[in-house]
Amino acid sequence: MLSLRNAYEALAVSAPTVLDAARGRLTQRDCDERLERFAAHVMRNAQIVVSVRGREHLAGAQSSLGGTDAKRPVGGTYVVMSNHQSHYDVPVLYYVLGGRMRMVAKTELFAVPLFGRALRASGMIEVDYGNRQSAVASLATARKELERGTHIWVAPEGTRSESGELMPFAKGGFVLALDLKAPILPVTIKGTRDVLPAHGLLSRRDVEVHVTIHPPIDTSPFTARMESTRAGSDAKSAREELMTEVRTAIGSAL
Repeated sequence: MLSLRNAYEALAVSAPTVLDAARGRLTQRDCDERLERFAAHVMRNAQIVVSVRGREHLAGAQSSLGGTDAKRPVGGTYVVMSNHQSHYDVPVLYYVLGGRMRMVAKTELFAVPLFGRALRASGMIEVDYGNRQSAVASLATARKELERGTHIWVAPEGTRSESGELMPFAKGGFVLALDLKAPILPVTIKGTRDVLPAHGLLSRRDVEVHVTIHPPIDTSPFTARMESTRAGSDAKSAREELMTEVRTAIGSAL
């Protein structure tokens, strides 16, 4: 019943979002508020107790959270990268970081009736890294969101970990951050798999979830290295070093 109730919470924000978009009345503020409301309701329904460490690392981005639709410098926002253990990672992150964040999601999710239309209408970023034209379009959408003061969330594992241990990272999110010259904010989520494990159906109440926000990582030194050389191997090395640094940060709090 808890899983069904929280699925209903997702539908409860999806339906008006699709309707407002069809009427041309949907605003970014509407989406931000609905995402925050969705997260708060899920936390309350599941009675999840969330403890957060490292909120001070959001200081550089506070002006972008809950703000207006005015454009802001890319430097004031982050590409958020976290581990992925459960469907509950999504509401937990919105509960902790606020509604001014959009996620990079697999193209398959956008095919889900109603939910997929709501994702697209609210500014979520559809990506198919197997299609270069689609990937370029996704990059342009992500840049626009960052310029508006919106954080972009990427799960570099690409899917939920069944064991809770970090799986290999895909390069797509790092290519995105490097191309956009955006700082990366590593975040560790621990405990959501005890609420609902990967591929599970039954949610549990009264679980404590720990979220650690790590110091942001400046991508500009890595970008500079990639731009200063024509050798593909050197560019790949710089990207892999960045991936290792993010992975080390996330793994340090598991």
